[in-house]
Amino acid sequence: MSEVKLTKENFDAEVLQAKEPVLVDFWAEWCGPCRMIAPIIEELANEIEGVKIGKINVDEQMELASQYKVMTIPTLIVFKDGQPVETSVGVKSKADILKMIGK
Repeated sequence: MSEVKLTKENFDAEVLQAKEPVLVDFWAEWCGPCRMIAPIIEELANEIEGVKIGKINVDEQMELASQYKVMTIPTLIVFKDGQPVETSVGVKSKADILKMIGK
């Protein structure tokens, strides 16, 4: 499964109504640490079964970033049953991200 580009138009269907856990990566193109973590997120999207991986460009989706109080990027939020259950700010290792999503 590849990463899903999340917008305010598809956020409810892709994240809040998802049957599986969803890892959401809040990022921006100008963000150096976001570019450092991007290959890890992409790798996880291709390797992990049973978890959806989505990306939100905070410059394009300011409402979603504001709604989830994202002040610093990269911010990773794990959603289960439509609720945020785990949040991480900054660059994380693949192992740390796997731990976040319970894999």
